[in-house]
Amino acid sequence: MTATEPSLDVERLTGEQLHALADALGELLVDAVEGGASVGFLAGLDRATAARWWRDRAPDVTAGRVATWVVRDGERLAGTVSLAYADKANARHRAEIVKLLVHRDARGGGLGRRLLARAEREAARSGVRLLLLDTQTDSPAASLYASAGWTPLGVVPDHAADPRGVLRPTTFFYKRLGEDGEPGA
Repeated sequence: MTATEPSLDVERLTGEQLHALADALGELLVDAVEGGASVGFLAGLDRATAARWWRDRAPDVTAGRVATWVVRDGERLAGTVSLAYADKANARHRAEIVKLLVHRDARGGGLGRRLLARAEREAARSGVRLLLLDTQTDSPAASLYASAGWTPLGVVPDHAADPRGVLRPTTFFYKRLGEDGEPGA
């Protein structure tokens, strides 16, 4: 069975589950960085540091400030996505898609799109009407977001370093959600 087969479930994690899966999530994060994804870390990211980063997210998941989903491919995690809810009183209608990661061996079969769609639906169900995200300009992720109906808001030159430390432009995207989790008006 491959990670792109529809029988694999997208599972929402509790804070306790995220903490327990931190090593596996760390492996997924290291794979993304080694594959060139600009996800906030530089090349040479070690598994212990990556796992610790995930463990540090567990309290936010437990408190409901972040929601995280995973897809398992046997013992390995094939992908993950998180949704960070706004904490300001005037921003409760919006959230941010963060750390959409798909293992390099599972890419190209729609898993990233499935994870993104799940986060969008769950965001709408929780009352979120506006989603935001950012990604490296002209990356495969930017292509995914554009093809999934996200609107580019703008590009900031030299916004973030890629894993090799080279400053790259970042494209900011948004998506309005309707009551059913579909793009709104």
